[in-house]
Amino acid sequence: MARPFWSGQIQISLVTFGVKLFPATEAKSEIRFHQISRKSGERVRHQKVSTNDDAPVENDDIVKGYEYSKGEYIQIEPEEIANLRIASRHTLEIQQFVNLGELDPALYEKPYFVVPENDSQADAFAVVRKALQETGKAALGKIALSGREHLMAIVAPTDDKLAGLMGFTLRYAAEMRSAAEYFTGIRTPSIDTEQLALAKELIQRKTAKFDPAKYTDGYEAALRELVDAKLKHIPVAEEQKSTIRAKVVDLMDALRRSVNPPSEKKPPARATSNTKAKTRGARNGQTVLPIDAKSVDKRRKSA
Repeated sequence: MARPFWSGQIQISLVTFGVKLFPATEAKSEIRFHQISRKSGERVRHQKVSTNDDAPVENDDIVKGYEYSKGEYIQIEPEEIANLRIASRHTLEIQQFVNLGELDPALYEKPYFVVPENDSQADAFAVVRKALQETGKAALGKIALSGREHLMAIVAPTDDKLAGLMGFTLRYAAEMRSAAEYFTGIRTPSIDTEQLALAKELIQRKTAKFDPAKYTDGYEAALRELVDAKLKHIPVAEEQKSTIRAKVVDLMDALRRSVNPPSEKKPPARATSNTKAKTRGARNGQTVLPIDAKSVDKRRKSA
């Protein structure tokens, strides 16, 4: 198991237990590019230099600087930042609980696995986990990660077989742009009830249990195809032009055809000799029995 990204305590009133956080995601891309010179084909490297004399600066000689006036900086050492007195560096204090449905999906930033620090912390951890699961609540608190203090939601997985907790860093309200700024002015026509019913039917027919494993990165696959084509010196497949029109001409017709796609017409069956005979007999008002070709052949030989 990888090293924990954060170790500390979760505090709920007088209840405290140790936990460890692990990032729940990882980069899976197998295609990585370097910057190279088109002329020489050699790799381009970036060097940190001083503004005044373009002299290279080593990483150990680089500190953070805050510009308090034009061209004037105060220097801050990494150790000074690491030693900041902030409680959330080691303790995630739960400030409130909310219903999961109250959290706007746009607020979610990054997921983490939350596990007990050790076996002695497992009892309190399990009780809180079960309580969150049965109440459908999320615990909200602040935690210091990656050089800033984040708002974090602690929730229980819906799968009871998963004995851990999930932590999600959330964006602050000040980071969110105003939706009204973008959504104001959108025309809101009256909804046709028949169109709405067809749209609901289309949604219902395409509703299925979500399986994340079904979805893969198509862009990554296209990059791999491009690289392979370059290595093999074969033509690169061109992007297929989309056949989807940008504008739906007839919404009702599009909905109907989506819900009930036209079935493929089967070619008419070829008429056999028996079918033709039946047709002729039916026209004359006669009952025509099927003809057995072997019987006809026997009669011809006996005659």
